[in-house]
Amino acid sequence: MSGAVVIGAGPGIGQAVARRFARAGMPVALVARTRRTVDEVARALDATGGSPETGTGTGAEPGARVAALTADVTDEAALRAALDAAADRFGPPDVVVYNAAIVRPDRVGELSARGHLDAWAVNVVGAHTTAAHVAPAMARRGSGTFLVTSGMPRPVPRYVSLSLGKAGVRALVSLLDQEYGPAGVHVAAITVDGPVAPGTAFDPDAIAEHYWRLHAQPRAEWEHDVLFSGRTDG
Repeated sequence: MSGAVVIGAGPGIGQAVARRFARAGMPVALVARTRRTVDEVARALDATGGSPETGTGTGAEPGARVAALTADVTDEAALRAALDAAADRFGPPDVVVYNAAIVRPDRVGELSARGHLDAWAVNVVGAHTTAAHVAPAMARRGSGTFLVTSGMPRPVPRYVSLSLGKAGVRALVSLLDQEYGPAGVHVAAITVDGPVAPGTAFDPDAIAEHYWRLHAQPRAEWEHDVLFSGRTDG
């Protein structure tokens, strides 16, 4: 196993997913916008047996099991550099999880055009940039998993920019599946239909199990859009 890359590796789903893959013995590269965020997640993963190393691209100690990298997903060059750094450290990834999003309430007409473009850049374009960088190599290898955290299974008037972004994510997942699925790349979205919080029906560790399950699925059983509406979902 070459390992996992988790983009948007903050507290909550990002940290839980990284912990789940680390628990399976996979090295994990974490990518977040700020050094403080990614270092906190790396320290949390260290409790699972990883050996966190921090950096922006090069110079990690050999054998590190957790790599902490920084990149703003709206900065294409920085995002690609972080993905290259992860591959340099652990090899081409077996699974990449895109978990970055701008979550904020806004109704029709409340957000400026610039605000909508900024949200779209994080919620959709960053996922596209990531997939365009990693999926071709997965396809050439004949295996790999690309997972995107989604939400808003139905448009909600008080979350216009997020509703639009998550609709875009689902369209992107479908396009990526058509492009790379035949070559062996499993592309899927995990739609989380509720507020994520430990100890609730939307406990991040329970949600993270779906990411692992999707990655481990045999090709004949691939799912492409999993709806998590509570802990009792299968």
